Amino acid sequence: MTITSQKQSLQQTVMEVMDGSPKHVLSRYVEWVITIVVLVNCSAVILDSIPEVHADYKDFFHELEFWSVMFFTLEYVLRVWSLGVKFKADEGGAWKGRKGYVFSAFGLIDFFATMPFYMHMFFPTLDLRILRVLRLLRILKLSKYNTALQDLFTAVHSERRAFGSAAFLLVIVSIVSASLMHFAEGHEQPEHFGSIPHSIYWAIITITSGYGNVEPVTKAGEIIALLTGFLGVCMAAIMTGIVASAFSNQMSRKKAAYLSQLRQVLDDGVITEAEQESLRRLQQQFRLSDSEVKAMIDEHTAEKSS
Repeated sequence: MTITSQKQSLQQTVMEVMDGSPKHVLSRYVEWVITIVVLVNCSAVILDSIPEVHADYKDFFHELEFWSVMFFTLEYVLRVWSLGVKFKADEGGAWKGRKGYVFSAFGLIDFFATMPFYMHMFFPTLDLRILRVLRLLRILKLSKYNTALQDLFTAVHSERRAFGSAAFLLVIVSIVSASLMHFAEGHEQPEHFGSIPHSIYWAIITITSGYGNVEPVTKAGEIIALLTGFLGVCMAAIMTGIVASAFSNQMSRKKAAYLSQLRQVLDDGVITEAEQESLRRLQQQFRLSDSEVKAMIDEHTAEKSS
């Protein structure tokens, strides 16, 4: 085996381990290690924001941050390096795989997981509060290992027109409610309702939380506040219904996709190792339990026997 082929084989193995391939036991441990490091880091950032804790343990937090950044940097470099073998030369080569990761959502999250440390090194005068917030973005790395959040984003995107309509309705309700409250309470409470933009803030808070933190002092204002709160409940029910329906449809699509692949594998009566690997990877990607897969197999067997 040549040096080039050995390098490509190593890159392939690293890529599969980092991507969570089920054929590598090490991938599960890598996933757990990254998850633990992320949780420890986010906990440290939160605790470090407490002045008393920071004064007593600032050296520990600084040391933890340094080694965590080294860990995340190594992870990032390994991902970029290993993805050089994702595509063959005639499909775009090493640059295509690496570019796809670097500019993807997860690639950008991994990049920003290390950026605050290096920014503080080169720009020590930056506001530490901004850097602390950027460090907390590391928790988004966990979404890579939890498809529930990915399913939610996909579901919301698939129902973007419905969400757009609901958002447009929310804007209309906020403006109308704010305008009415401005005319009803503007002279009585000019500090809160002296202008429509001030009233819009109250309307949005009332619609989203049910209470705008300002008590109306006129009868007309009380009626408008009651109607605004009622419309807020209606808007919450509409948005919740859209999310629940979209999430349910997303899960149904994933199960249908897995069932279709399963039927193709079982139809010829012979399951090869490659097909088993493909089904295991798809099951892990869709986060389907063994009981759900067994139910699909039983369903397919019952269909064939009938």
